[in-house]
Amino acid sequence: MSNEVKTKEKIDMDPKYIVKLTVTLLGTCLIVALLLGLVNGVTAGPIAEINQQKTEAAMLAVVSDPDNTTFSDALELSGDMTAAATAAGGTLNVMLETEVQNGEAAGYAVKVTASGSQGSIEMMVGVDAEGAVTGVSVVNQSETSGIGTKVVGNEPTASGVGVLDQFIGKSAADGTLTVGTNVDAITGATVSTKGVTAGVNAALAAVAAMG
Repeated sequence: MSNEVKTKEKIDMDPKYIVKLTVTLLGTCLIVALLLGLVNGVTAGPIAEINQQKTEAAMLAVVSDPDNTTFSDALELSGDMTAAATAAGGTLNVMLETEVQNGEAAGYAVKVTASGSQGSIEMMVGVDAEGAVTGVSVVNQSETSGIGTKVVGNEPTASGVGVLDQFIGKSAADGTLTVGTNVDAITGATVSTKGVTAGVNAALAAVAAMG
């Protein structure tokens, strides 16, 4: 009996079988990798275009006069600006200068990222020349449907004001924006509201750090 088991083990571990199995697995992996690469190549362009469209729509949504506002190219982000945003609880991604139709500097459109309940919340924050928020719009997020998405959708807080709209007019003069102090949360979506609040604080801090 023992000899039969040993003989079977030798057959199962036949080097030719192992080589054949290895080649088959490698071939399968290469085919899967090729297919994934093809899919990524096909979808990367459309996804980037969709994200760009969402960003541009968010830019217009956060300025006070979208019909007459133009945007500069992305400004160079200094170390002071990025550090200030990080200290305020967010990550500074892009900053654009805004101008009204007559060429007068109107403020900035600031793209920042902060942590939400289920991942990162990428948002655009408008800040005018006086350092006050002119609007907040979410670009990308992964918040819980029916809970965190209430914040993204700007649903009203208990006071009746949209959770994103409540930031309009806020500035450094209001101190650090904090949920429960000078910011109202959507019931059940406190963490998501805190994420957006951190993003607004980061945008304000970045603009202030420009000097």
